[in-house]
Amino acid sequence: MKLLTKHTDYAIRALSELCENKNKFFSARQIAKRQRIPYQFLRQILQGLIKDKLVISKEGSGGGFRIDKDPNLISIVDIIAIFQGNIQLSDCMFRKKLCANRSNCVLKKQINRVEKLVNKEFKGITIGCLLKDLEKQRRRL
Repeated sequence: MKLLTKHTDYAIRALSELCENKNKFFSARQIAKRQRIPYQFLRQILQGLIKDKLVISKEGSGGGFRIDKDPNLISIVDIIAIFQGNIQLSDCMFRKKLCANRSNCVLKKQINRVEKLVNKEFKGITIGCLLKDLEKQRRRL
């Protein structure tokens, strides 16, 4: 089971790159090169971030992409929701339709409990938190 897909991982990395210089526009090529993200893949990701108003774009000379939201207000769960939907640890039948085992399912309650915990933890992690951690890590090197 993958909790974070490449889309989500790359989106987090792209947002982190944009947040390090909040007032500057970066080209998709610059971000792709610095973060080692495939360029065409990154273009799709940036479009998703624009659609959800986390990033803005500007065409022309000096254009590119820029963060449009406070990094401390962008949680990992928000990014997961954009690229993966809600966090789901199981594809069992109780999600899609009534399951014949629904009334006797001992796992359903536990899965829901764990999903709530995971959501809560990811809500507490923001791009701003990750940038602070990155800065601490750089100071140690």
